[in-house]
Amino acid sequence: MRRPPHALLAIATALTLTAAGAAGAHASDARPTPGAPGIGDPLLPLSGNGGYRADHYTLDFDWQAPGTAFPATTTMQATATQALSRFDLDFAGNTLGRVTVDGKPATATREGDELVITPARPLRKGRSFTVRVEYTADPTQQRHRDDAIETFGWIPTPDGTVIYPQPDGAKMIFPSNDHPSLRTRTTVNITAADDLVALSNGALTHKRRAAPGRTRWTYDSRQPVAGQLFQLAVGKYTLIDGKAADGTRLRDAVPPDLVDRVEQYRALTPRHLAWVESRLGPYPFDSYGLLVADTDLGVALETQSLSLIPKADLLGDRINAERNMVHELVHQWTGDSVAMERWSDLWLSEGHARYYERVYSEENGGANMEALMREAYRQHDIWRRDTGAPAEPTEPNLFKRMRYDGSALVFYALRAEVGADTFARIERAWTTRYRGRTAGTTDYIELASEIAHRDLAPFLNPWVYGAHTPPMPGHPDWTVDPA
Repeated sequence: MRRPPHALLAIATALTLTAAGAAGAHASDARPTPGAPGIGDPLLPLSGNGGYRADHYTLDFDWQAPGTAFPATTTMQATATQALSRFDLDFAGNTLGRVTVDGKPATATREGDELVITPARPLRKGRSFTVRVEYTADPTQQRHRDDAIETFGWIPTPDGTVIYPQPDGAKMIFPSNDHPSLRTRTTVNITAADDLVALSNGALTHKRRAAPGRTRWTYDSRQPVAGQLFQLAVGKYTLIDGKAADGTRLRDAVPPDLVDRVEQYRALTPRHLAWVESRLGPYPFDSYGLLVADTDLGVALETQSLSLIPKADLLGDRINAERNMVHELVHQWTGDSVAMERWSDLWLSEGHARYYERVYSEENGGANMEALMREAYRQHDIWRRDTGAPAEPTEPNLFKRMRYDGSALVFYALRAEVGADTFARIERAWTTRYRGRTAGTTDYIELASEIAHRDLAPFLNPWVYGAHTPPMPGHPDWTVDPA
């Protein structure tokens, strides 16, 4: 309870020291102001929100049918990190319904992709509060990019949906604090017809009858998950459970008519898991699996603990199938467990995944790594000119080739510079020290320098920030095409 000013004055007169402490506490709970509409990421400045920390999401989806809008509710438990007069959620969903803060009606307005919420009373700094947003989810809502992402948002399947929330599409699925550095544990309740399967990140904790002909599935992510790594799928699936050699629970979801056709590649996951663990350390989550999407979607996605793999990836040749599977699996360490601090750190996520994908492929009958890296080196100055250095993308060029092959080349160059053994120690330290944490480019350079016992900034900075591609260690004959 906050004392009125005259009470504070009385205490000040009698007990000066106590009053000073009380006044300091009062000052720390400053005049309420609006939370920022974004966390300040230069590439996506309105991603995430200021003024609070999201601690837990409970998401309720009442799925109806493909292409049909349905009722949904998001309940966010949060902590105010400043005295708040109002705050934002990232939200680009359909019709907005009732919004409450701590059970009391709140004022909510839409400003583009921002849902601006004004509680009935301001929120003190440090206070825990609960926001409940009722809305209508639209499973036809999508957006498009002119890079490797192509289409994101709700992706239809013949009998349901999967979602592709990268880079900032979680706001089309649920009101959220949507930035890769902001991760929150989720509990997801999905109600659907009895003949359908519902899936989300983490572990299935309950499955029960919700109403005649309808079943409610409940998932707990167990570990915090970023919006861009969230998954919600509904459809007809065969669920296949297993266990890897290290004890990791495996769970795959495959459309029934594809089970036999994808089995030869799907069954390789334990082998892939052991291979990546030998380089990056223990698998960082409780379970892992493949969500095989019966869709024309041409891009796989590393949604946390449940990689989304288009059916075409598993119906072609083995080399490409394994490359894509290993790529998404590596992301569970780099990008998911070790989260990006800013979107400009995407090179660390995609570059690592592409690098290890190529190493695995060469070891198992795929293309020669050195030849691929020499070709990437040849084009590197052109990519720098057109789409920015690896750690300096622009928003339209975020998912262009520089963040994939161009960034894998950085790790190839680092290995050549410091040697295979030191590089292996750097990589293992990266995924160990920052397991479950957020880290960026500066962190990687500092850690690499520490492990190598030398300052690697003069070597790495030109590679990740420079206007021109540096010489490749050990390959003075490699040349760069003029930009």
